[in-house]
Amino acid sequence: MSAFVISESALERNALIMRDVADAAGCRIVLALKGFSCWLCFDALSPWLDGCCASGLWEARLARRRFGKHVLTYSPGYAPEEIAELAEISDHLDFNSLTQWSRFREEVMRHPRFLSGELKCGLRVNPRFSTGHTPLYDPCAPGSRLGVTPDVMQGADLAGISGLHFHTLCEQGADDLAATLGAVERHFGHILSRPEMTWLNMGGGHWITKPGYDRKLLAELVRRIRERYGVEVWLEPGEAAAIHTGVLRCRVLDIFSSEGVEHAVLDVSASAHMPDTLEMPYRPDVFQIVRDASLRSARQPAVQMAGESYALAGNAGEGSHTYRLGAPTCLAGDRIGDYSFAEPLAAGDELVFDDMAHYTMVKTTFFNGVRHPDIAVQRKDGSVETVRRFTYEDFEARLG
Repeated sequence: MSAFVISESALERNALIMRDVADAAGCRIVLALKGFSCWLCFDALSPWLDGCCASGLWEARLARRRFGKHVLTYSPGYAPEEIAELAEISDHLDFNSLTQWSRFREEVMRHPRFLSGELKCGLRVNPRFSTGHTPLYDPCAPGSRLGVTPDVMQGADLAGISGLHFHTLCEQGADDLAATLGAVERHFGHILSRPEMTWLNMGGGHWITKPGYDRKLLAELVRRIRERYGVEVWLEPGEAAAIHTGVLRCRVLDIFSSEGVEHAVLDVSASAHMPDTLEMPYRPDVFQIVRDASLRSARQPAVQMAGESYALAGNAGEGSHTYRLGAPTCLAGDRIGDYSFAEPLAAGDELVFDDMAHYTMVKTTFFNGVRHPDIAVQRKDGSVETVRRFTYEDFEARLG
């Protein structure tokens, strides 16, 4: 049966890297739950990170109940019935627009936690400066609904606001942050210079744990902002916490040929279990568990099992055996791509999709009634424990 398998050791490795960066830069780093929210693994992260950032009420509840520490909440839109609880469980409550802040300001500023200084309120700003390459993930694209633009900010009443929040990056390096900060300071530096402004949230999208990321530059940028404006700086990476920490294991259900194409139908779905492969789109790495250990590739998956040898699949035609990997759903486009393998595939064989901890489990569905993969954790001693097994009752309960 299919399963997401997460490595505790790999999560802790990433958390320690981020802790080192936070200490070097003198900033706070929190986990973005939208990228990774498998709370059964929080023990590997919580000792090293400063809390979580939440994208709404439910994530804020999860952060408060399962992670602890600081809870930073931001949403493009809050409902009136959510504000009281959000004010109670959040440490930072950031608003997306001046209209939302104006609507809820009185209620928030009357809350005992705001009056005591425990709750701080911020405003997300949009510097109108894009450095990304995927329009779907560009918060600063023309006409974006995310954040207040410089023209709207002019002359705004910011009473009660003590910090600003921007999020412009997606899987990017420190050089892109440097360019973005130029735009932020140009448009909003005069606001950050005000004495009532005490913090700046630089959002997520920082690939801090990716090999080759310039952590020294990141620390320098953060220190410069802290010193220039006298503010506390927060970063909220999601992918950086979970990159190279998990895999999705699956089975081959069927092999057949049609119009010259060799198809391999799997027991997982791109649409239901790894939707970013269709949305971005991107091509995930796939490993074959090979019988001949001499075929083992130099690169290996993020999570490895004792006694198994893995060979990285190539592009179509590169290896001896090429297959189109598809899902067991009736969606024609629900396929992962064409891959070539060192050994022929057969029904019952297992494949391993690499780097499947972030932006996978948080997006899964029960589309087409396809069985949801289990969730398993590889403990530090190498043992693997299935911590969540989904059943038909989960599927039925979701619909009524």
